Amino acid sequence: MNSNFAMVAKTLFGFEEILAREIRNLGGGNVREGIRSVSFQGDTGFMYKANLCARTAIKIIKPIHSFSVRTETELYRKIYSMDWTEYLSVDTTFAIDTTVNSDNFTHSLYVSQKVKDAIVDKFRETDGKRPDVDVKDPDLRINIHIQKEHCNVSLDSSGRSLHQRGYRTATNIAPINEVLAAGLLLLSGWSGQSDFMDPMCGSGTFLTEAAMIACNIPANINRKGFAFEKWHDFDEELYAKIVEVCLNKTREFSHKIIGYDKAPSAVRKAEDNIENANLSDYCTVERKNFFQTEKQTDGSLHMVFNPPYGERLNLDMEEFYSSIGDTLKQGYPGTNAWLITSNMEALKYVGLRTSKKIKVFNSHLESRFVKYEMYEGSRKRMLPRIV
Repeated sequence: MNSNFAMVAKTLFGFEEILAREIRNLGGGNVREGIRSVSFQGDTGFMYKANLCARTAIKIIKPIHSFSVRTETELYRKIYSMDWTEYLSVDTTFAIDTTVNSDNFTHSLYVSQKVKDAIVDKFRETDGKRPDVDVKDPDLRINIHIQKEHCNVSLDSSGRSLHQRGYRTATNIAPINEVLAAGLLLLSGWSGQSDFMDPMCGSGTFLTEAAMIACNIPANINRKGFAFEKWHDFDEELYAKIVEVCLNKTREFSHKIIGYDKAPSAVRKAEDNIENANLSDYCTVERKNFFQTEKQTDGSLHMVFNPPYGERLNLDMEEFYSSIGDTLKQGYPGTNAWLITSNMEALKYVGLRTSKKIKVFNSHLESRFVKYEMYEGSRKRMLPRIV
C-alpha cells in the first residue's frame, strides 16, 4: 500500500474553489485552497489520477524538501546536501523551473543556475559524472519556489501544462485555454443536464470540454504523456489500472452539443479537434452566423461562449454586443447564456441585465464571466432590460 504524501495543484485565478471540489470528489485528502493553488494529500496512484482527471489543474507538483534561505551560498549548500539519487542519476536529464518573491533573490534564472550547479556538483563529487540539463524534454523537472526567506523544492509530476490536453491540433486566433474553458463551464453549473450550445465556437474548445464533462471523460485522456512517467519509481501497472478505473466511470449523454461559427475554416478546425477527442458522436458543428439564428431545440439550453473582445478582430463593439443581446432576447427563450469578455464597456451594449458576474482572467486580461437568463413564454416579457 502506497503511503500518502503532500501535493499541490496549480490553477488559474478564481478556480481555487472549483479545483478543491474536484480534488475532493476524486478522493484527495486534507484539501486546502490557496492562491491559484490547492494543497492536498494522496498516494502515488492518486497523483496519477489527479493529473489524468482534474479539469482545472495546470500542474500537479510533489514537494520533497523545504528550508529557510537568505543567501545564494546558503541556497547552494542546502540543495547540495539533499540526496538527489532518489530522483536522478548521471544518465537522466533534468530542468529547473523557479519562481521567486523575495528581497534576497530577485532573478529566477540566476536561482535556477545556482540550483543546477549544486545538483551537478554533488553528482561529480559522488559519481565522477554529472547529469545533463534538458530544458525542453527532461526526465525530471524540478520546481523551486522562494517566498521571502522560505524555499520549497518540488517535483513537477505533470510536465507540460495540463491545459495541453492533446486533442487540439488546429486553432484560430486567440483560442481559449482548455483549463479556462473547463473552469468556466464548471462555474456556469454545466454537468450535462440539458442541450448545450457555443454560438461562436472557434476551434471548438468549449464544445469538447463540455462533452468531456457531460460524459465524465478524464480531461487528459488524450494527452501524450506526463512527467511522472519518466520518474525512477513510475509504476506502469498502477497507472494502467488508474486509467482503466477512470474510463469505467464514463457515462452516456442523451442531449445535444451544438456549435456555430460563420467562418468555414473555424468549422473545419472545430470538427477536427472534436474528432481527435473521439467526441464526434456528441458534438455537431455548423457554419452559421449566430445573429441570424434562433433556438432549434426544445427544453432548456445551456449556452457558453467567448465572443471577440476587440483585441482579436476589428469590430464595431457597440453593434456587435448589441446584436448579441437582441439575438438572445428574440430567438433564445429558455436559455441560460454565459459569455466571457475583457471588454467591460462592450457588456453595456448587450442591453440585458446580468444575473451573475464573476471576475476571471483570460491569459493576462482581466475579464468578466456573465450570465443572462432568457425566460420561456410569458416570462420572456418580464426580462429586465437596461435602457
